[in-house]
Amino acid sequence: MRWSFLTSIDEMKVNEYARGTATFPEDTWFFRDHFPGFPVVPGVIMLEALAQLSGKLIGWSVKRVRGDWPFPIISMANNVKFRRFIRPGELVVLETRVQHLREDSCLVRVKASVDGKMTTQAEETFVFNAVKLDSEAEAQRVERLESAELARLWAGYSHEQ
Repeated sequence: MRWSFLTSIDEMKVNEYARGTATFPEDTWFFRDHFPGFPVVPGVIMLEALAQLSGKLIGWSVKRVRGDWPFPIISMANNVKFRRFIRPGELVVLETRVQHLREDSCLVRVKASVDGKMTTQAEETFVFNAVKLDSEAEAQRVERLESAELARLWAGYSHEQ
């Protein structure tokens, strides 16, 4: 993924929830313009970081239940609230909780906080492929990519889980 905003996945329970972190160093590209003299993480970046964590939870859950990796794509964000600025270098705690997981969609509630104070919250809806990939070679390629990314982000990841 070109824009990976997750720093780590700290905890994940299939079909239930995930916790992770994101940190945006002072030299991150978007701080140049958002805003000069008062750099803050753009709200859409926070929604994307939360969506990335949610996508990993959805993907891992579907893999464990159905046996294949889906491609979760955020399709809607509702009840979005930005409660405080996130500054460069702050450790952002990300949380996502599954509300409804179906064959080809998932609704999650997400929130982010810094120092225990809520910064962002929303409901995010994802859609994904309802059936396994046709090509076994493509399915194996996706499996390798997703496994490698989970291993990079989540110290508790085991391919055999």
